[in-house]
Amino acid sequence: MSQIATVTEFPRKVRSEETVWIPMRDGARLAARLWLPEDAEADPVPAVLEYIPYRRRDFTRPRDAVIHPYVAGHGYACIRVDLRGSGDSDGILRDEYQEQELQDGCDVIDWLAAQPWCNGAVGMIGISWGGFNGLQIAARQPEPLKAVISLCSTDDRYADDIHHMGGCLLGDNLSWASVMFAYNSLPPDPEVVGARWRDMWFERLDGSGLWLETWLRHQRRDGYWRHGSIAEDYAAVQCPIMAVSGWADGYSNAVFRLLAHLDVPRRGLIGPWSHKYPHIGVPGPAIGFLQECVRWWDQWLKGWDTGVMEDPMLRVWMQDSVPPSASYDTRPGRWVAEPVWPSGNVSQRRIGLGPGRILGDGEVARTDPLPIQSPLTVGLFAGKWCSYAAGPDLAHDQRQEDGGALVFDSAPLAEPMEILGIVCVELELSADRPLAMVAVRLSDVAPDGKATRVTYGMLNLTHRDSREHPEHLEPGQRYRVRIKMNDIAQSFPSGHRLRLAVSTSYWPLAWPSPEPVRLTIHPGQSAIELPVRAPRPEDATLREFDPPEGAPEIPQRMIEAGRHTWLVHRDLASDVSTLEVINDRGIFALDEIGLEIESRTNEWYTVRADDFLSPVGETRTVRGLTRGDWRIRTETRTRLTCNATEFHISADLDAYESDERVFCRTWNVSIPRDFI
Repeated sequence: MSQIATVTEFPRKVRSEETVWIPMRDGARLAARLWLPEDAEADPVPAVLEYIPYRRRDFTRPRDAVIHPYVAGHGYACIRVDLRGSGDSDGILRDEYQEQELQDGCDVIDWLAAQPWCNGAVGMIGISWGGFNGLQIAARQPEPLKAVISLCSTDDRYADDIHHMGGCLLGDNLSWASVMFAYNSLPPDPEVVGARWRDMWFERLDGSGLWLETWLRHQRRDGYWRHGSIAEDYAAVQCPIMAVSGWADGYSNAVFRLLAHLDVPRRGLIGPWSHKYPHIGVPGPAIGFLQECVRWWDQWLKGWDTGVMEDPMLRVWMQDSVPPSASYDTRPGRWVAEPVWPSGNVSQRRIGLGPGRILGDGEVARTDPLPIQSPLTVGLFAGKWCSYAAGPDLAHDQRQEDGGALVFDSAPLAEPMEILGIVCVELELSADRPLAMVAVRLSDVAPDGKATRVTYGMLNLTHRDSREHPEHLEPGQRYRVRIKMNDIAQSFPSGHRLRLAVSTSYWPLAWPSPEPVRLTIHPGQSAIELPVRAPRPEDATLREFDPPEGAPEIPQRMIEAGRHTWLVHRDLASDVSTLEVINDRGIFALDEIGLEIESRTNEWYTVRADDFLSPVGETRTVRGLTRGDWRIRTETRTRLTCNATEFHISADLDAYESDERVFCRTWNVSIPRDFI
């Protein structure tokens, strides 16, 4: 966080309470950490709630120390609450966004509004999980909730979340399940909950369950995914919403939908960032996001006119062309804005396809059919569905993927072109199997031939007409399908080419179909649709963002260095290919609470030749907590495989206290494949 300017003097002096207990209606208590002005009891302030499961006492402590005291110093009571069953809170956390979580959230808001230091107005802020439940709780309309800032979240848990994309099963579904498997295995802190920590720990170890199993039992958009998806009823949200994301994040699409469908004061902000708060956003440039938060809260929680309603509805980072790389420190570009969304300043340009060509003006496509049957390894250089670190988990040079795809190139652009919004591809195609998927990628091809992926999309072709009611393909029958790519803002220089690549697999970003598939594309009846944006002179006069600021960081003492990298292994003798992901944070100490933390995660995604039943996804995690003689370590392993009709999960959870194993559980589960 060294890019952040440290602020130590605020309009109001701040005090903090390490642990505050919030009672729920059933007698359970949630643990929270509170920052508020020293004189808030005499001069009450609005409250700002962050409500997530990632352990406020330790794992998010460094991040929280920068954010919440800063906002509190501007006249707010900032509270960071552990969900039921996480951190030091009572209970068991069995899944995401359950009814209990949302009910508890409403109870927390009512409790906040009733405190003597609160003036009765409450806001919610959160990134990822906290962005999700901010929208979901807003739809419940608790009376004290006056505004929400939702970062890196979604309005549709099936269409745009870490589990599925276009009806395809994402590899990140396994990865994310493993993250929560590790979190759920950890105990509360004995310094907070006392001697009952061990009983609470064993309740969690025994009761949290294997979330991957739950998620795999819902492979289509059923009631499980509709719950918590505010897209089911946008009108339920009645308070102002600021929606924030980044182009390297997995959740940028929701920003556009929220602006288009909500009927409340709303603003959208999308930078070049990955899954991070924008004041620490990478790729840069990071911005003074906490200042923007204060402007938003001052407007809606204090009733001050801060000018937020004069800001454009949508502000995005228009990315310039860059060479391909798995990581970037910064992305060159500029801020642009649209006063409303959808915008009349963006027009959909439909461009036909020919054999190997994106057609130019006046060109007529030939109708010769084009077959494509991609190698199973197309996708090893695709990066992560949702970049958490902006490197090395971004897409690499697409030339390494294009050889296994059907490629359509434009002529060199005679003049620059900018796009903003949805890129769609319409394909007329047939398949030789009843189950098939298609992946499409738009790349920026420089004069030297390097291809940088701009955006991409996928479609499980059995979901071509319905996500709720998929239907098999009739081999040989022609279908017209639309594949939506992720929304994007991108500038293409003159002399560069556009490239559309079409493949029948995209492993391990998505789980492949159960057998090799050959698609036949009919280019004469196919096209790409680009959201071309006309330049706006007003972009040059946009209000500049302030530089990033925050409250002082807390020290983190490194004990054992970690390592974060992505490795592609190709064993040509056995024809086995493996993507290995190492996300090892090593061991570090938070001396402020006398705690040492170990955090290590490894992932492997392996296939053999073109055996579509050979994919294996495997994850292993280690988490450790040490304070003096108190030593806790948990280890998890999850392995996902398949045959033609089923997915197979094998998983293990081991927990150790002072090097003695005190808990062990094994899962072996088979789940039918449901049109995947």
